[in-house]
Amino acid sequence: MPITVGHDTAKTRKTLSVNRQSVSYYSIAAAEEAGLGNFSRLPAALRVVLENMLRFEDGKTVSVDDIKAFSEWADKGGKNPREIAYRPARVLMQDFTGVPAVVDLAAMRDGIVALGGDAQQINPLNPVDLVIDHSVMIDEFGNPRAFQMNVDREYERNMERYQFLKWGQGAFNNFRVVPPGTGICHQVNLEYLAQTVWSDTDQNGDMVAYPDTLVGTDSHTTMVNGMAVLGWGVGGIEAEAAMLGQPISMLIPEVVGFELTGAMLEGTTGTDLVLKVVELLRERGVVGKFVEFYGEGLDRLPLADRATIANMAPEYGATCGFFPIDDETLRYLRSTGRDDDRIALVEAYAKENGFWRGADYAPIYTDTLHLDMGTIVPAISGPKRPQDYVALTDAKSAFTREMEETFKRPMDKEVAVEGEDYTLSSGDVVIASITSCTNTSNPYVMIGAGLVARKAAALGLDRKPWVKTSLAPGSQVVSAYLEAANLQEDLDKIGFNLVGYGCTTCIGNSGPIQKELSEAIAEGDLVATSVLSGNRNFEGRISPDVRANYLASPPLVVAYALAGTMDINLATDPIAQTPDGKDVYLKDIWPSTQEIAELVEQTVTREAFQSKYADVFKGDDKWQSVETSEGETYDWPPQSTYVQNPPYFQGMSKEPGTITNIEGARVLALLGDMVTTDHISPAGSFKDTTPAGQYLTERQVPVREFNSYGSRRGNHEVMMRGTFANIRIKNEMLDGVEGGYTKGPDGSETSIFDAAMAYQAAGTPLVVFGGEQYGAGSSRDWAAKGTALLGVKAVIAESFERIHRSNLVGMGVIPFEFTGGDSRSSLGLTGAETVAISGLDTIQPLQEVPCTITMADGTEKTIQLKCRIDTAIEIEYIEHGGVLHYVLRNLAGAA
Repeated sequence: MPITVGHDTAKTRKTLSVNRQSVSYYSIAAAEEAGLGNFSRLPAALRVVLENMLRFEDGKTVSVDDIKAFSEWADKGGKNPREIAYRPARVLMQDFTGVPAVVDLAAMRDGIVALGGDAQQINPLNPVDLVIDHSVMIDEFGNPRAFQMNVDREYERNMERYQFLKWGQGAFNNFRVVPPGTGICHQVNLEYLAQTVWSDTDQNGDMVAYPDTLVGTDSHTTMVNGMAVLGWGVGGIEAEAAMLGQPISMLIPEVVGFELTGAMLEGTTGTDLVLKVVELLRERGVVGKFVEFYGEGLDRLPLADRATIANMAPEYGATCGFFPIDDETLRYLRSTGRDDDRIALVEAYAKENGFWRGADYAPIYTDTLHLDMGTIVPAISGPKRPQDYVALTDAKSAFTREMEETFKRPMDKEVAVEGEDYTLSSGDVVIASITSCTNTSNPYVMIGAGLVARKAAALGLDRKPWVKTSLAPGSQVVSAYLEAANLQEDLDKIGFNLVGYGCTTCIGNSGPIQKELSEAIAEGDLVATSVLSGNRNFEGRISPDVRANYLASPPLVVAYALAGTMDINLATDPIAQTPDGKDVYLKDIWPSTQEIAELVEQTVTREAFQSKYADVFKGDDKWQSVETSEGETYDWPPQSTYVQNPPYFQGMSKEPGTITNIEGARVLALLGDMVTTDHISPAGSFKDTTPAGQYLTERQVPVREFNSYGSRRGNHEVMMRGTFANIRIKNEMLDGVEGGYTKGPDGSETSIFDAAMAYQAAGTPLVVFGGEQYGAGSSRDWAAKGTALLGVKAVIAESFERIHRSNLVGMGVIPFEFTGGDSRSSLGLTGAETVAISGLDTIQPLQEVPCTITMADGTEKTIQLKCRIDTAIEIEYIEHGGVLHYVLRNLAGAA
């Protein structure tokens, strides 16, 4: 984004000298001197947004009153929900969300040509980095060939997608692709891309310094807030608009201060800490808010642990979890190979412009809470929500309780496994995976896992034979230090061989478990479990064979692989026996904090980061050999089942429409609380009996080549059929049925997709009802795109998660919230109702409107709904049919 000089705030531009070089910056202190307000006690996270206002003030999109509103925020005790236009410095993408985003950009080029514009008008104005990390699947594990075989299968499955991304890399400006096998986007961002303070030239050629900020098409973009880079996840729709110069419309957020004191005790990890943080913040309620961590405890919290906490902001519901710049930030930048001049700029800029966390740092917060890190104990979280915190000492009893209350199955049922000399029971761990950006970015827990493996292997222990083990680091640097410490060899001995560099199990790419195990689980209707060092354990996400999923630190993942079951108290029970029959307890193989720290100091080196990231965009021979087409517009291959031209912009008029009232709408789904974007748009595998599977089968795609929903997000035909198709979703219109089913126009049970198509053919609009925290979890825009393409005009829920609400608006679907204590339950809804919503033709942001529900017997009830079109610009988005239509028409009009 070109840097411009603000009109009324030009006098806030000052000069800073760093290492004998002069750099300009927008001074918050100068804004105070200019009489724009008192900003002295703003939290650092909010100062980043304020600086953005100073830099982009133009009297139109950003006004002086917007800047003064930040002073009013402090005066009002941390609340002033004024709409502002925020412009992040860059955009981060991964391939599952990135492919559909590039598909949209390619379709917009076709669309703007059709409207008489120039294809080159569709080009990112902000730098965009796309990291291919979501595609590798764990087909092979537990042997030295696993990594190469999984990479080979990845390219076989995804060549069409990679060819398309390579076309995008050549066709679009400011667009770079990090090839497969490099790492997870958030870890690559943390270790290499992010700079904490950015610098660029303005239109006059002057160098300007400003905070590094971003949005990403993945909810865990928040991880980089651990190194004071303000970023959060948005849907691909919103990210595309930001790329094309559209500011992000947002309300000045509340900022919750989370004070950390004390120090971590021996035997605890950063994972244990973050699981407690998630529990506490979910209980407090921080959806749509910034969380900023402060307190003397930060002096003893390494940046790797900060990044772990920041990473899981989506799990505790916040927009971000921010850590201000301090000495630890500088230490991390130095140790990860950042340029010395950059580090000097970060320190000088932070201290000069009020971003530095020193001993006197005492901002105003909207609300605060406190945690003594000395109270943290080893813990896990599950079986289906990240906030379901369980102390390790209570894990066995908690699982027994889940079996009785949630799964309603006996613990003692055993099923023989064909061809094996063991039986399988509920609670047995069939997947143990060290995976995801959350923990594999943290050398303390990764080294810790390696030391557990070393001590276990020395005692002759091994994983239980029914456990599928895997190690998928977030970057090649992890492998470098595990190998330097000779720990990879120990991990290999107990089955934790390298399987790939990517999200794998955490995103649902756990791959198939042994066929005989799958059959035994189905035969006994067992509750098989997984333990992973990830951030998500939602129902149906990890594996279709697994009902209970637990989040744990990497060392505990290793321990559970050795134990092979959740029906154990790891804190007190023997987890295994040596070959000569001696009991081994967790304390026997658990490393000390000093052991871990010494190895981290020896093996996690600046040189390793510099070496592994030297050619980060080059890729291996496989990537370099990928051939693709050229040209400004994409030559859509008609036979492709991965990439298709979406229908969003086809036949689009030059003028927007108007918002109309909803009349005669039928109910497509009646859903409960905590319906996640995984429920709405799953990312994992699917069967040939599903609508998506039938579509591919009709096109002669064999089941072995189905890949996953996530990998096929470039094809709207597959994704429409996969919407509301999670195998664990429960539509309350049907009794005791799991999966993507509903009642069609004739009242009979059918798939969600088939019912929606029948309603569309009849010209009948649709609505979806939900409970609390609707749309929790991932940023995936397909949860909104699929909803829109099925013909859903409104989603009515008790509350929405931030990103999904924004995505719905971005796709032209209106979100509504119940008011006055109403809910689907209190209203006695069955799904047989007809719905009408009026007042939309004169709608204003956050307005309440009447909704008339006609029951099956003809009786009517009128209730009030709060329209969650939150800002004035969002009204325009709905009028245009979505944010991309809005951008496209504006660009075509400017041609």
